[in-house]
Amino acid sequence: MPRFVVLIMLGLAGCAASDTSQETDFGSGEMSGWRQASGKAPSRAEYAAMVAACQDGSVQHGAAASLDACLAGLGLTRAP
Repeated sequence: MPRFVVLIMLGLAGCAASDTSQETDFGSGEMSGWRQASGKAPSRAEYAAMVAACQDGSVQHGAAASLDACLAGLGLTRAP
């Protein structure tokens, strides 16, 4: 019986952990329209790393700074 309860608990924990589509403090984090200094669009991995750096405080920015301001500080610009 205890094994059955453990299996049910693991199943419920797995279902709860699979919901990773949460909105961040900075907004949706749409990567379209951003360009690197070279003019190329960043890859998904590069963009995700930059957003993560902005969110976890690795990059120094003002307390009220938006994601746009933080990404601009990392060298990304909005394409016209």
